[in-house]
Amino acid sequence: MVLRNPYQTYQKQAIATSSPEELTLKLYQGMVKFIRLSKMALQNNNMEECHRYILRAQDILNELMVTLNKEYAVSDSLLPMYDYMNRRLIEANLKKNIEQLEEVEGFAVELSETWSTAMKLNKK
Repeated sequence: MVLRNPYQTYQKQAIATSSPEELTLKLYQGMVKFIRLSKMALQNNNMEECHRYILRAQDILNELMVTLNKEYAVSDSLLPMYDYMNRRLIEANLKKNIEQLEEVEGFAVELSETWSTAMKLNKK
């Protein structure tokens, strides 16, 4: 008999029952989390872990890019922004540059906060 990790079960259920708007917020929050973890790994001189976390942040950016809804004008602004952030993550990964990670983190935090505010306003 295989015991399931209750945390993983909870996470899967939370994702399965989330609205598209909530999923987008979770992606932004996840990107912030992985960038921060990559910065910590870099500061601890753990290059392998730093690399792995940056790749996770890039995976999230790629998901955001492919799921953009082109019916909304904001998509025309977000796609180049995501592309820029992705290129900066690639550079940060190659050079192990914390300033580039901080730049992308700032954008990711702003996107997350803006999306969260928009969701709250939309509920009213």
